Amino acid sequence: MRVELSDEARRYIGRFDELTGVTPTDCLVEGDRLVFVVPAGEMAAAIGQGGETVAEAERRLAKSIELVEDADTAEAFVASTLAPAAVNAVTISEQNDRVAYVEVPEADRGVAIGADGANIETARRLAERHYDVDDVQLT
Repeated sequence: MRVELSDEARRYIGRFDELTGVTPTDCLVEGDRLVFVVPAGEMAAAIGQGGETVAEAERRLAKSIELVEDADTAEAFVASTLAPAAVNAVTISEQNDRVAYVEVPEADRGVAIGADGANIETARRLAERHYDVDDVQLT
């Protein structure tokens, strides 16, 4: 699936690349928060030792930054979007629409949902953009 980026998202991707040496494949601009999808295997470089690289990018861009690692399957990608919540399993159901059912431990439900539902909503938006998943539901 081809992800369409706004001009603003492209600019943030360019700046993030300049600051970290990692080129994200997607960027969601959500108010004072940026969510970058980084290529699989490049998460450590994007974060940097002790988190210094991403912290410097946050300072320079004056935005909170969250990183999601790309994946080869819809299931692995949905699990990645909900990190740092522990995900036990992801099942994609294709009845009338595509729904990802995500099994998380009770202790991690709050982390998966996020403040005001921000994390689960980000997971939904990214899953739709990258894998045509219509909804993400916690079980």
